[in-house]
Amino acid sequence: MEIHHAIFVTSSAKTEQCPKPDKPEYAFIGRSNVGKSSLINMLTGRRKLAKVSGSPGKTILINHFIIDDSWYLVDLPGYGYAKRSKTERAKWQKIIRNYILTRTNLLNLFLLIDIRHELQKNDLEFMVWLAVSQIPFTIVFTKSDKLKLNQLDKNVKAYKKRLLEDWEELPHMMVTSSQDKKGRDELLEFISETNGLFTN
Repeated sequence: MEIHHAIFVTSSAKTEQCPKPDKPEYAFIGRSNVGKSSLINMLTGRRKLAKVSGSPGKTILINHFIIDDSWYLVDLPGYGYAKRSKTERAKWQKIIRNYILTRTNLLNLFLLIDIRHELQKNDLEFMVWLAVSQIPFTIVFTKSDKLKLNQLDKNVKAYKKRLLEDWEELPHMMVTSSQDKKGRDELLEFISETNGLFTN
């Protein structure tokens, strides 16, 4: 699949303000500074579609983009950024969880993980919550270009080993890099195939 048009639609402070759920939808989420905006821009081929910031925690709303007038790409607020107040973090968490649980056209959640680091507690807790809530999700490892191939392979295996301690079956995983476009075709093909499952 190739993307020809990617257009910003709206920013919503709560799920009720989101566009009508009449098209397939895919949401992107991850810890602050995981490279979410860069990945979205790489996927869509638009350098400034999602705002890239040097300040973690920039995205604080549910941002909808319409792709080729056929599906929605959603940029969700990042989580785990300690410099935001407890009240703010709790508010974001409520917004995010309500969106994930109630958005009827959400076909898959892409959970972004920086492959350079070990599995973080809040990432693991979020994965478990998604699984218990029966939300389809894909682990998308980012920034793979920052590691040598043998270290990259080692880190991915470490994630799989850790998850298999608690999971009978591993979630779907992809390895990406916004710098060299690694994983772009695989991710877009996954979306293309999943779009066929959507019933309005």
